Formats: sequence, structure tokens, C-alpha cells
Amino acid sequence: MSSGEPFVLTLWTADPGLARAADVAGVDRIGVDLERLGKLERQAARGTWISTHREEDLDALAPALSRARLFARVNPLNPDSEREIEAVLGRGAQVLMLPMFMSAGDADRFVRLVDSRATVVLLVEHATALEHLHEIVRVRGVDEVHIGLNDLAISLGLRNRWMALADGLLDGAAAIVRQAAIRFGLGGIGRAGDTSLPIPADLIYAEYARTGATAAVLSRSFFAAGDVDPMVEVARARATLDAWRCRTPEDLAAAHAELGRCARRATVW
Repeated sequence: MSSGEPFVLTLWTADPGLARAADVAGVDRIGVDLERLGKLERQAARGTWISTHREEDLDALAPALSRARLFARVNPLNPDSEREIEAVLGRGAQVLMLPMFMSAGDADRFVRLVDSRATVVLLVEHATALEHLHEIVRVRGVDEVHIGLNDLAISLGLRNRWMALADGLLDGAAAIVRQAAIRFGLGGIGRAGDTSLPIPADLIYAEYARTGATAAVLSRSFFAAGDVDPMVEVARARATLDAWRCRTPEDLAAAHAELGRCARRATVW
């Protein structure tokens, strides 16, 4: 199984040094995660990351990038959305991601606020958005749909975030997005070959090939170790993604089954 569509990697960081190294290593989008509205309450007691990034961090990141596109995940739609979108666009953001939206109407409002000034990425994180995906992908101006596993798993009442993958719940969503000729993104990846994670990294990589996803966020674990060489690890990640794209449907099914076994045994979120 293979796909000719380039794979897009995104890094959330406010560190210009890391941004510069990731840019040189070939990460495609680099920028800030500004989402905070309601997130602490939704993800309470799950040990997930709440960003402290600020709009002003874009000013330091922009000069560090020579090829990557400047990125911002904004807050869910709220009375301050227009100001926030104008602020990040004014600071040079070229890709904007909207989290925790619910409907095609929400998507259309965001598209109109961005007004063709940046790539629009919708982050599906709620069962309601998943249910209405057929209408959402028909909204003109949507460039990409990305599935966020943490909040979606919470919304669906799953025991951990990986069960959304393990139970094949996203297969239909993947097909809907791909049929609409929109880029499909999925969750995040750790370093290729990292078996210290609750789910071995390569089993997650296999899901990108199985679902046809061609975009991922680099997880916090990707650069967590102090001795990580971005050039080496980004190249290894891309090579591993490409290798899984060339595997047979039987290989991908076997990896998916193993992911399911690991997810059902997992004792952490």
C-alpha cells in the first residue's frame, strides 16, 4: 500500500532554538499551541499537556524558520476568536488549526474569519463533529481535517486515547475525508522504534498507512531526550512512515491487531 502525497509533520514549540533545528531537519509546520479554553476541565486527571504558549511567541519563532510554515492552534470558537485570529495572522502564522468545533457551521465561521489568508486545519475532537463529518468536509475553504485522539476518546467515553484507533472507529472518518480530496491528519507520533511508550511507536506509524493519513503532530516525547538529533530522528520517522506505506494490507492488519491488544492492556491514558 503506498501514497504519493507528501507527509506533513507539525511541531508545537515556543523555543526558537528547537524550532530552528526542526526546520533544518525538515519539519513542515512549526508554531504555537494557544488552546486553553475548557481544556483543563475536559482533560482533568489525565496527565495531558496544557500549553503555556502565547501569541507573542510567534515573533521569536518566525525568524528561526527558513522552510517550515509558521503554525498556530487557536482556541475553540469564542467571543474573542476574531481578535485572536487577526493577531496570529498579523504575526505571520500561515497555518491555523481550530480545535473542539462541533459542526459545519462552526467550520464555515472559522473559514470566513481566516478569509483565505492561511491554510485551514480542522481538529476533530468531539463525537458530534465526527458524526457530522460528511457535512463538514463539504465546507469550502477547509484544507485539512485532523483527528485529535485525547479529547475525542474522552467524548466517546473510551478507556484510553488509543482505543479510538484500536476499535477502528476512525476508519470511516478517514474514508470521508480522503474522498473529499482533503488532507487527512491523525494524532501524533513519537520517535520511530521507541518501545518505551505505552504503545510501541511503530504500531502508531502503521496506522497512518492503514488509514491513509498524511499528517501528524510530533509528540512531546519526540524531542524529550536531551541527546536527540533532530536531523536523524525526523529522517528516521519519515523513512518509517514510507516503509509502512509499502507494506501489504495483511501486514497493516496484523499491526492494527497488535495495537488493539496493547491498547486494551494499557493502564495509562
